[in-house]
Amino acid sequence: MVCYICSKSNTLKKEVIITSDGSHTLFVPKLNETYHSRHGAVQESAHVFVKEGFEYVSSVNTLSILEVGFGTGLNALMTFLSASYSKRKVKFTSLEAYPLDWEIVSQLNYFCQNSGAVDSAMFAKMHHCSWGIDCQINSFFSLKKLKLKLQEAVFEGEFDLIYFDAFAPLIQPELWTEKIFESMFKSLRFGGVLVTYCAKGSVKRAMKAV
Repeated sequence: MVCYICSKSNTLKKEVIITSDGSHTLFVPKLNETYHSRHGAVQESAHVFVKEGFEYVSSVNTLSILEVGFGTGLNALMTFLSASYSKRKVKFTSLEAYPLDWEIVSQLNYFCQNSGAVDSAMFAKMHHCSWGIDCQINSFFSLKKLKLKLQEAVFEGEFDLIYFDAFAPLIQPELWTEKIFESMFKSLRFGGVLVTYCAKGSVKRAMKAV
């Protein structure tokens, strides 16, 4: 099934497609790029960001997370679920230069993928809460969305964990440079961790150089 929807806030057409694990993602035909892995949107988020990020940084009680690319809100949703289940407090800051309309996000099937355990009102609250302010989603999870480009963001030792989930280097090469990763390194607290889905050689070299 493919559902064609145009976002009012972005001129690029987006299609809702089903990935291999049955969960939805968005496909941008003009860029030939998806928001999540075609092999499984929920599966990718659960493994790369929750398991190897949220669960890996287990010694911090109140976890401060920076996400590069709020997108559909899937990583925020999965982290919200994990934080609520494990009763760990999370301060989640997410950057998004081009927010999606709720019109398209509301059609994604993430609730079904979580066996109906998701309170859809919480997910809607994440998308509808105002930009630039802290929004308390529940007693364990707060969200602050910042509508700005990564190059414009300046942080200093604020985060325990970074979810680096920008579009692939082929699409956004300017976000995968040594300069960007130096900025990311500076934004981490001592012992902080950055996780990403990308294993491209040039990206690894940029990280190692930093």
